[in-house]
Amino acid sequence: MDERIRKRIVMFYLAGVINAALGVYVLLNGAAFLPPDKVTLLTFFFFAFAAVDFYFPQALKKKWRQDQEKAAQGRTEQPPKA
Repeated sequence: MDERIRKRIVMFYLAGVINAALGVYVLLNGAAFLPPDKVTLLTFFFFAFAAVDFYFPQALKKKWRQDQEKAAQGRTEQPPKA
């Protein structure tokens, strides 16, 4: 796998973990300094971004595999000679 894609995937996972940790923190400790509706909104916000951050690496891997399959098929099929 290309090094740039691997780094991007790792960064998405890291961002997902950070967003999930922030969501848990707001869920557990947010009520002490925020109104309940803001706690709910912020918790949803952080968990939604964590979900997106965990979804994107899967999509990147899938796209990379499809591109590799297309490239492999293109190498095995020879263009017709004129």
